[in-house]
Amino acid sequence: MSFVPLILIFLLMYMFLIRPQQKRVKSQQQLVQSVQSGDEVRLSSGIHGVVSEVEGDIVWLEVAKDLELKVLRSAIDHRFTGSAPDGPPDGAPDDDPTNGPVEN
Repeated sequence: MSFVPLILIFLLMYMFLIRPQQKRVKSQQQLVQSVQSGDEVRLSSGIHGVVSEVEGDIVWLEVAKDLELKVLRSAIDHRFTGSAPDGPPDGAPDDDPTNGPVEN
């Protein structure tokens, strides 16, 4: 009978910690495997670019005109489905002073 609290604690840890982490890892693996040429991506380092070529585990990422980086496929953190938004992400402060009120 003294094992019941221990079993409950393990079940709660599984539900709230282990299972969500497994889902995140699985979705990240699917993302990395589905990257194709022409996709706009963000690396885990924060670099944004467009995939120009995929060679196995290596991805050639065009970050500027005539500037390509050779990175590992596993470094890809996010893929953008559309064009990048003009403003900051939802909930992020807008630090651009040109978007504030005009003072004369």
